[in-house]
Amino acid sequence: QVQLVESGGALVQPGGSLTLSCAASRSISTINAMSWYRQAPGKQREFIAAITSAGSTNYGDSLKGRFTISRDTTKNTIFLQMNSLKPEDTAVYICKALLLTPEVNDYWGQGTQVTVSS
Repeated sequence: QVQLVESGGALVQPGGSLTLSCAASRSISTINAMSWYRQAPGKQREFIAAITSAGSTNYGDSLKGRFTISRDTTKNTIFLQMNSLKPEDTAVYICKALLLTPEVNDYWGQGTQVTVSS
């Protein structure tokens, strides 16, 4: 199992930047993949980016270029660097861990609120 705690959400002006963190309760090198999603009111949860235990990354098409996922294995934490924020980026940002053994399971954090507004 793994517990996830997100942090870093805030109110930010359009055009601004923000970095979110997701701390895991175990070594992230033992987690097959960690991902960021977001959910805006009235909308479906949207995939943003993922990073595997090997450090490979992949991004959702709509956000690639403005958002960057990274990790610090010494802190068991992944990050989401968000640039050129727009009001439509307002959402709850949620971290997910995927474990493939002993069985396939997703573990979700509680999320952190990001509001982009002037």
